[in-house]
Amino acid sequence: MLCKRLHHAAYRCLDAKDTVRFYTEVLGLKFSHAMGEDHVPSTGLYSPHIHIFFQMEDGSCIAFFECPKDPGNIKDKDSPDWIQHFAFKVESLEVLMQAKKDLELKGLEVLGPTNHDDFITSIYFFDPSGHRLELTADTCEKTMYPIFEAEAPKVLALWDETHDWSQREKIFGSKSGYKR
Repeated sequence: MLCKRLHHAAYRCLDAKDTVRFYTEVLGLKFSHAMGEDHVPSTGLYSPHIHIFFQMEDGSCIAFFECPKDPGNIKDKDSPDWIQHFAFKVESLEVLMQAKKDLELKGLEVLGPTNHDDFITSIYFFDPSGHRLELTADTCEKTMYPIFEAEAPKVLALWDETHDWSQREKIFGSKSGYKR
């Protein structure tokens, strides 16, 4: 496979220093790299910026740009705020529930836990720039992965045909939920 793992995904932030504090102190990520330029290396456009990276246990990173002289929003303001987000995998459901308590003790408003198709369970909260974050734990048996993989093309085909879930029982056997 060409792509081995995620190197990084990047978003814009309001304040690099606040972002570093949040991701290191609240989430415990490693602040692994910072670089900056007055011009964008790939395009040559004038845009003074700092590009900061946070590394996770598997070596993958998330990154942010603080670009104070550029127009635009920190995130897509037209889409619902639940769409654009970072999702971080945690070790277990127990770790997820402890993280919820810890985040709430730090003053964050946390939504969840939310069960997604008995596949994962997640909690949600926002960083200082307003980016939605998700902590998620796998909650399905490994024997379900081949079933999910086999049904994925059928789910996509139904969506492509209907663009709603009114006929979901064709795949899942009921008008709601994910019965298999």
